[in-house]
Amino acid sequence: MTRPTAEVAASGSAGRPGTWRAVAVLVLVALAALVPLLGPSVALRGTGEAAAPGVGGIALLRGVLFVALCVPAGELFVDRLVCRLPDAPPERPANWAVFAAAAGFVAALGLASVVSTGNLVPRSLADIDVGGLYGSRDGRLALVEVNAFLLAGLCARSRRPATQVWPLAAVAVAEALRAHPAPEHSPLLGSALTLVHLSCATLWAGGLLHALRMLRRWRGREAGAALLGLYARVAAVLLAAVTATGVWSSLRRMPAGTVLDQLTTTAYGRTLLAKVILVAAVALLALWARYRLRRAPDPLTAYVPARAEVAVLGVVVTVSGVLTALPLPIRWT
Repeated sequence: MTRPTAEVAASGSAGRPGTWRAVAVLVLVALAALVPLLGPSVALRGTGEAAAPGVGGIALLRGVLFVALCVPAGELFVDRLVCRLPDAPPERPANWAVFAAAAGFVAALGLASVVSTGNLVPRSLADIDVGGLYGSRDGRLALVEVNAFLLAGLCARSRRPATQVWPLAAVAVAEALRAHPAPEHSPLLGSALTLVHLSCATLWAGGLLHALRMLRRWRGREAGAALLGLYARVAAVLLAAVTATGVWSSLRRMPAGTVLDQLTTTAYGRTLLAKVILVAAVALLALWARYRLRRAPDPLTAYVPARAEVAVLGVVVTVSGVLTALPLPIRWT
C-alpha cells in the first residue's frame, strides 16, 4: 500500500530527477571546458616558454575533436560486444554518433581555419585561405579531418552505420601524422605509436560511456553484468596498450635522463604528469569496478565506480587536448 502508483512514479522520473541530471551534465560539461581554456596558462606559468596564439581555444577545439572521435567509436565497439551476448535485450540507447560527427566537424573546421592562417587565430573570414590548405601537409591533414567527420555523420544516418568506422579511422590516422611532422626523428614510428595510443584510448573511453548507457537502458537485467564483463576483459588490453605506447612516446620526446626535470619545469611535462595521475586514478576505479563485478553479490554494483571512471576519462580526454596544443619539450642531449 505504501508503494507509489505508476502515475506518481512516472511523474517523479520525468520531473525532478531528470531535471537535476540535466543540470549536473551541463555543469560537468562547463567544468570540462575550463580545463583546455585555463589549463595552458597554468601549465606555462613560470616555465619561460611561449605558447602559440590562441592556445586555449585550440586546446578546446582539439578536446572536442577527441570527444567526437570517442563517442561513435565507442558505440560501434560496444554494439559488437552486444552481438556476442545470446540473451541481450533488444532495447538500445539513443544514437549520439550524428551529434558527435557534427561537433567534430565544427571543431575540425575551426582547427583548419587556424592552419590556413599560418597557425594564427583568424580575426575575420577574409583571413581564412581555404585554397592555401592544399599547399601544406598540415593543411591537407586538416581537410581530411573536416571531410572525414562530414562523411562519418552521413554514414551514421545511413542504413549501414557501421561504415562510419572508415572515416573515423581516417581522423585517427590524420591526427597521428599531424602530431609527428617530417623533420622529427623517426616520424613514422612516432605516428604509429600515436595511432595505437589514440585508437585504444578512444575505444576505452567511448566504449565505457556507451556500455553504461546500455546498462541504464536495460534497467538492471542480467545481461548488463555480462556486457560489463566482456568490456572489462577488452579494456584491460586497451589499458596496457595505452600505457605502453604512452610511455614509449614520452621517452622519445623526453629522454630518460631528463624526464624528472622536464615533468616539473616544462608545460608539456606538467600536463603529461597531470594526465598520468588521472590515468592512474582511472585504473584504480577500473580495478574497483572489476572487483565488484566478480565478488559482489550484485555484479551491477560495479556501475558506480564505472560511472566515476568514465567521468575521469572525460577529464583525461580534455587534458589530452591541452597536451597537443602546448609547445613540445626540449630534447636535451
